Amino acid sequence: MEQMGEGLAAHRLTGAEVILPHFLALLVEAFAKAGQVEEGLRVLEEALAVIHRNGERYYLAELYRIKGELLLLQATDRRLSRAAAGGQAVIDVTTLGPLRRKNVFTSQLRLPASRKRNRGSCAPVMSLARLYQDQNKRAEAHGLLERIYSNFTEGFDTADLREAKALLDELSRASAG
Repeated sequence: MEQMGEGLAAHRLTGAEVILPHFLALLVEAFAKAGQVEEGLRVLEEALAVIHRNGERYYLAELYRIKGELLLLQATDRRLSRAAAGGQAVIDVTTLGPLRRKNVFTSQLRLPASRKRNRGSCAPVMSLARLYQDQNKRAEAHGLLERIYSNFTEGFDTADLREAKALLDELSRASAG
C-alpha cells in the first residue's frame, strides 16, 4: 500500500487526473483486504469526486461495486464489535445497512459503463447475490445470478464466471437441502 501511495503521489504531481479513479480503486481494494474499511471508503469518495469533476465515467460502475463491498465489510465489522461489547449498538446496521448496500449495487447495474465490460456486467450481480444470500434470500439470489449467467456464451474459464458458477451451485444446494 505504501508503494501504491507513492505511485499515486507521483501521478498527482503531474496534475493529470486521467485514469486516477482506477488507480484509487486499486488502493481502496488494498485497504479492504487489509481490513482498513474506513480508509478505503475515504479514498473511494475521493475517486468518485474525481469522476464527478472530470466526467471520466468508465470506472464508475466498478467503484460503486467496491463501495457496496466495503459497506458490507463495514456492517460486518460493526456487528462483530457490537457483539464483543455485549450487544450494545448506537445504530442498528442490520436494518439500515442492507438497504443502503442494495441501493449501491442496484444503482450501478443501471450505469451504461457496466454493460461494456465482462466484469462490469457480472461483478455487481455477484455482489448483490451475496447480499441476498446473507439475508437468507437464496431464491432471489439464485434467480438474479442465473439471469445474468445464462446470457454468457463464452468466457466460462474466467475467474468471474467460475465464481458465479460456484455461487449458483452453492445456492442450488442450499435451496435443495
